[in-house]
Amino acid sequence: MLHIRANTFTLLQTMTSVGLSALAWAVTGVRPIWSGTEPSDRQRIYFANHASHGDFILLSACLSEKQRARTHAVAAAEYWGRSRLRRFIAQDMLSSVLIHRQWTDETQNPISIMLSVLDEGHSLIIFPEGTRNMTDEALLPFRSGLYNLSMARPDVELIPCWIENMSRVLPKGQFVPVPLLCRVVFGAPLAIAPGEERRAFLDRARQTLLALNPRPPRHGAEKPVVRKTSRDQKSLEHRTRSDIPHDAPGDD
Repeated sequence: MLHIRANTFTLLQTMTSVGLSALAWAVTGVRPIWSGTEPSDRQRIYFANHASHGDFILLSACLSEKQRARTHAVAAAEYWGRSRLRRFIAQDMLSSVLIHRQWTDETQNPISIMLSVLDEGHSLIIFPEGTRNMTDEALLPFRSGLYNLSMARPDVELIPCWIENMSRVLPKGQFVPVPLLCRVVFGAPLAIAPGEERRAFLDRARQTLLALNPRPPRHGAEKPVVRKTSRDQKSLEHRTRSDIPHDAPGDD
């Protein structure tokens, strides 16, 4: 009976993986760009920017069926474990690895949990920002997990992946995807240099990922003009020179 149940879950995961990949291709026409690396069955840690719940689905769709079966997205237990349905979707259907960002018990240690998956020969998809990026920044500062994993398992390839446009296909709070073209850019493997400290490595990894962005943000781009109301104008006129910060630009 247990054997039948296990086979049923395996079949369910396979069908879900194939179905979601087909949906991702249909909705986004996703185009994987392998820049500095090639598709491989090697064990890897894929690390990517994160702005949508659909990010890992899009990235997974770029992998072969064999690779997808052994690649697991790391997700926050605080969100995906909030209800039985969410946990079922994340763990049983999507084969995700749930970790606690605020853990108190050693059995919940995120690094230990991820290392146990790697020790089984599987690959991981992680988002070093630690949360979905809802800011104007192209990429949030990286948390320490990527460094800790690489230090513990230096033989596992670190592959940077830039996911483009998924935040517009499936924005926060939306469940129906908007058909838009997307790309996933896979960069060259990254490794910790001898003697490289944690922050230096994380900054370098972040810059490496930013460099893969096919459409980097323009530096010095003009900010949108905000029209002042009459009340704003009167308030501005009543300001004295002492109100203006010393580092504010002058009128000339």
